[in-house]
Amino acid sequence: MSRYEKRGVSSQKEDVHKAITNVDKGIFPNAFCKIVEDYIGDDDAYCNIVHADGAGTKSSLAYLYWKETGDISVWRGIAQDALVMNLDDIICTGATGPFLLSNTIGRNKHLIPGTVIKEIIDGFEECIDTMESFGTKIKFTGGETADVGDLVKTIIVDSTVACRPKRDEILEVDIQPTDVIVGFSSYGQATYEKEYNAGMGSNGLTSGRHDLLFHEYYSKYPESFDTNTDEEYIYSGNFSLTNSLEGTPVDIGKALLSPTRTYAPILNDVVANPQLKSAIHGIIHCTGGAQTKVMKFLDKPLHIIKDNLLPIPALFDTIQKTTGTEMKEMFEVFNMGHRLEMYCDQEVAQELIDIAASYNVEAKIIGRCEPSSTKKLTINGIEYQ
Repeated sequence: MSRYEKRGVSSQKEDVHKAITNVDKGIFPNAFCKIVEDYIGDDDAYCNIVHADGAGTKSSLAYLYWKETGDISVWRGIAQDALVMNLDDIICTGATGPFLLSNTIGRNKHLIPGTVIKEIIDGFEECIDTMESFGTKIKFTGGETADVGDLVKTIIVDSTVACRPKRDEILEVDIQPTDVIVGFSSYGQATYEKEYNAGMGSNGLTSGRHDLLFHEYYSKYPESFDTNTDEEYIYSGNFSLTNSLEGTPVDIGKALLSPTRTYAPILNDVVANPQLKSAIHGIIHCTGGAQTKVMKFLDKPLHIIKDNLLPIPALFDTIQKTTGTEMKEMFEVFNMGHRLEMYCDQEVAQELIDIAASYNVEAKIIGRCEPSSTKKLTINGIEYQ
């Protein structure tokens, strides 16, 4: 059993996928998100996407950082996480909006005051304004804040995003054996980001925070973790939240809390070019399952080879060296440096890289696809099936 599983989390969610095996997959069954007919407008030229996701256990880390430092602004980043985890899944289908946004917040009122809720709501508004500035239109329709202390120890922040794209805009995943893979970095500072981003995203936080943070937090903040987990896997690291992360301008807490980077500006430019878009056979958002995510979308035997990855950023390198976690598990839990992949004709790869560079997002060809008799993935020599 992996360290991640011992903490009550599964990167592959096999039991969940088994539970939904017989659920209808929509009108584009191999799109990155479920897409249904235009139930709202009843127009055969359109379709509907409604997508729900959230910041996950990153909100527990925000709670720790706020309590330890008094910095309430970290909650704004949690709003961005809850929005981007939806938005960037949707735009992998080729849909670019406009979008409707609703949020759902469940809190323990004894621990989470209204000032925190205001900061989260303001964070949603701020993120929407930023998105608008590069052409992604989002209308905030409101939401629900529930006092559910019997169920939630601190707070959980989720959102739902919906849109009504034209059917001919949709890009299904149809990866070809001649494709190359362009990876887009999750770290650095994009032109549309206010500060350095350590690349964490909103996946792997349960392991990330427990692997790095020291055990003092175990007795100090029992409300911040699942008491069903063995103590040896709770806050088992060597760092305080405010220790510097070597090689970066931020501390450990801020590195883990780096707001999830959106790739919307890049994807807007890509899909606006019909010739470029037609040369792309799949866009994968490396969220749950991290670098193995693509395996969920292979509809035929194929060998995905990733052997030229971007440099592993300091945050993930520190997690691995602190814990000694096998690289096989690291690639399944953490994005390890890139959270977006495009599978495309080699002839357009440089154009994609150049578009990313215009936003100060590093990108490169990180691998390729080859014919195979089975579905398999190889990352730096490590095999997954």
